[in-house]
Amino acid sequence: MKLGVICDGISRDLMHAVNVMDEFGLEYAELQYVGEKEVGDHSPAEISEIDRLLRDRGKPVSCLSRHVFAGLTTANVPGDEEHTRHMDALKRVIDMAHRVGSPLVRIMTNKKEQILWGRNGAEKWNVAHGAWEKTLPLIAPACDLARDSGTVLVVETGNGTMVNSNYTARKLIDDLDAGDVLKVLWDPANNCWCHERAWPEGYEEVRGGYLGHVHVKDVQVDTPRATLEVRRLGEGQLADQFEPIAEALREDEYDGVISLESVYHPGNGDFEAGFRLCIDRFKSIFG
Repeated sequence: MKLGVICDGISRDLMHAVNVMDEFGLEYAELQYVGEKEVGDHSPAEISEIDRLLRDRGKPVSCLSRHVFAGLTTANVPGDEEHTRHMDALKRVIDMAHRVGSPLVRIMTNKKEQILWGRNGAEKWNVAHGAWEKTLPLIAPACDLARDSGTVLVVETGNGTMVNSNYTARKLIDDLDAGDVLKVLWDPANNCWCHERAWPEGYEEVRGGYLGHVHVKDVQVDTPRATLEVRRLGEGQLADQFEPIAEALREDEYDGVISLESVYHPGNGDFEAGFRLCIDRFKSIFG
């Protein structure tokens, strides 16, 4: 399968990150922060330099991953100041994607309301009424922009966002009738917080053309204590699920990229050291 890494998980120095990628035979570069700037904030000259470096080193870009729409709430409406700021950023990222040949651009969703639907009394007393319905028009303009610009977006299953499971990601795509331009960026570790088990339940939700990109890391969640621990790959609560996920991806002939999200460090703040402790396991499972 196509393996890559979110480069700033190794280093925001892209040259160094590419050198490490070469050391371990990783091909696909996912860009989030390069230098001190998030994608979408680089100048044309900086984008040309990024593009030249990656093309010279044979590293296709898999995805440009800005935190578009993250931080918005259901109090926001399309066209307000904050929503416009995010849409303007998305336009810049799409322009950059065309420059560097990225097939995908990531978006997020607004902040999570915990209970969206309910039955047998919960629909009256517990549901955040209208929260989902207010989310749809925040995301719809991004889908329109993607159609107009010939871009494919991927919505990440994120911690603390309205789309925090494969179920809600698929529902968003269906409710917006946006399957032509919007796919799921599946981060099974993020989905652990809402207790969606990655295999088989989570995977089944994105079968049938919904899956566009995958992030891999391992975690241990303690929702009652509001605590999240990133674990060395294979030592968290996804340890027994990675292998069947990888096998299913092979059987289904998934042709997207799987990116190692290197957000683990061994207690010393050294994320490159964490990458080096995880990369062999990542390649063994998904390679």
